[in-house]
Amino acid sequence: MKIRLGTRGSRLAVIQSESVAAALRARGAEVEIVVIRTTGDRLAQVSLADFGGKALFVKEIEEALLAGQVDVGVHSLKDMPSELPHALILGAFPPREDPGDVLLGRRDGGWNALPAGAVVGTSSPRRRAMVLTHRPDLRTEPIRGNVDTRLRKVTDGELDAVVLARAGLARLGRLAEITEVLDPIQMLPAPAQGALAIECRVNDMDTEHLLGSTIDDEHTRAAVTAERTMLAALEAGCSAPIGALADVVEDLVTDADGSDRVVLRLFLRGMAATPDNEILRASAISDLTNADELGRLVAAELLDLGASVLSGPEA
Repeated sequence: MKIRLGTRGSRLAVIQSESVAAALRARGAEVEIVVIRTTGDRLAQVSLADFGGKALFVKEIEEALLAGQVDVGVHSLKDMPSELPHALILGAFPPREDPGDVLLGRRDGGWNALPAGAVVGTSSPRRRAMVLTHRPDLRTEPIRGNVDTRLRKVTDGELDAVVLARAGLARLGRLAEITEVLDPIQMLPAPAQGALAIECRVNDMDTEHLLGSTIDDEHTRAAVTAERTMLAALEAGCSAPIGALADVVEDLVTDADGSDRVVLRLFLRGMAATPDNEILRASAISDLTNADELGRLVAAELLDLGASVLSGPEA
């Protein structure tokens, strides 16, 4: 079976796509990687909020899928809109990388070593809100570009530090440059951060079956489904100041006969930043099969607390 795999052309995107291609080739598929330049790539130096957000990294790949020019698209899941074109489906979610955020700074010591007034680069409203909640004495500056571009602004002295996703650095082999791994309780990641989405056509059953039997990870699917459902229930896009993290955890239950057993359940934490930078938090736990319901439950708690959406690019 031949699979044409559509991907963005950045080094990180190609590395992510090569990992998917390797898994498919191991199952006997012939895989061709097709690089597609997206609108988000062409607008590399401007604010994505002015042009539709990070969905612009997806649009051309989806158009190629719909036109039959490629058979699957590989995306960073946090770039994906909550709603897909009706003819497309997310056919698989490979095992997720560590979804947390990390700090990369000019000096050792990490977060607490940053002096008052230090400038932290991030274009993410979520990260900005959580940085200033934890360290209101810091300043944030918007920043775009690949990892090299962002780190160059630190080494050149334009910024004191940047906040990035650990997953991208892991895939690029650059974990040694991290100065601090940020506690997810303090810096809850973006919904679906660290996860990949493999998109295909609804009517391409052979490809969907191959993806599901080869690279789909049950726990990743449950976790990101809960997180993205929460995001959608808040009527928030991938660029909103929203954080979410679902973990598969062990829970001890007692059966009717009095015997104890361990079951796996899904624990979801969510946060939303209000326009005045108040951080609202909610959490809940459910069975793995109730990921959608869990996401809606946590979203409802956040809305009851007063959650609202502040738009801007998650980067």
